[in-house]
Amino acid sequence: MQDTLLSYNPVLLALIATLFTWALTALGAAMVFFFSSINKKILNSMLGFAAGVMIAASFWSLLNPAIEMASTNSNTPWIPALSGFLCGAVFLLLIDRILPHLHMGLAMDKAEGVKTSWQRSVLLVLAITMHNIPEGLAVGISFGALSSTTDAGVLAGAVALAIGIGLQNFPEGAAVSIPLLREGLSRFKSFQCGQASGIVEPIAGVIGAYLVSVITPLLPYALSFAAGAMIFVVVEELIPESQSGNETDFSTIGAIIGFATMMVMDVALG
Repeated sequence: MQDTLLSYNPVLLALIATLFTWALTALGAAMVFFFSSINKKILNSMLGFAAGVMIAASFWSLLNPAIEMASTNSNTPWIPALSGFLCGAVFLLLIDRILPHLHMGLAMDKAEGVKTSWQRSVLLVLAITMHNIPEGLAVGISFGALSSTTDAGVLAGAVALAIGIGLQNFPEGAAVSIPLLREGLSRFKSFQCGQASGIVEPIAGVIGAYLVSVITPLLPYALSFAAGAMIFVVVEELIPESQSGNETDFSTIGAIIGFATMMVMDVALG
């Protein structure tokens, strides 16, 4: 099975993998057809789980492989990891400053990014869309690494990352669509907005896979870039949102379970 997958174009594999992660976002968003509200404990647990998965993936699936690749190429191992990591964080910082978005539960005057007259629902979806850019990049870059190696372990690691991102996308999709219902949107409109927040993943995934396929030396930097972007999202968005209210223990437990799940998957499969 692995030999068969290795024979496919890495960009095509990245597209398939990120379509899978987007599909799980849509599946999670479909929960709005069955539930009209979401318990705060459950919501915080979901967000915490997503944060844990992204933290674990940032090291096990991205930074650690980048350092190992740099060591193999006789480079100073920490230079690609550090420079790529910082560039990824700065990239998301710029998006955060420019892209208009609004976090759940906040008033319109708390919207971030450039000033705009866009509707509240659009700004809420854009806030979640920011989460999915580094996730799509991470999956795409991981599969793009197959352009320079036939190591089945690299493929297994990329598959593990895609599954991990997909798992945390399911509760994230629900965490987007169900609150939108309380904002006054219909169930169908809430579902549309929830699934739309994940459509950026296939786009970012294909771009990431293509770039590292045509510029092989870029790979360690690209992996670290995705890690920096993901950690920025976790610290800037997911952790503060998951710690809101009085149910912080649930978000903390969710983060630990998410980290443990992603770590086991990456080590076992990769």
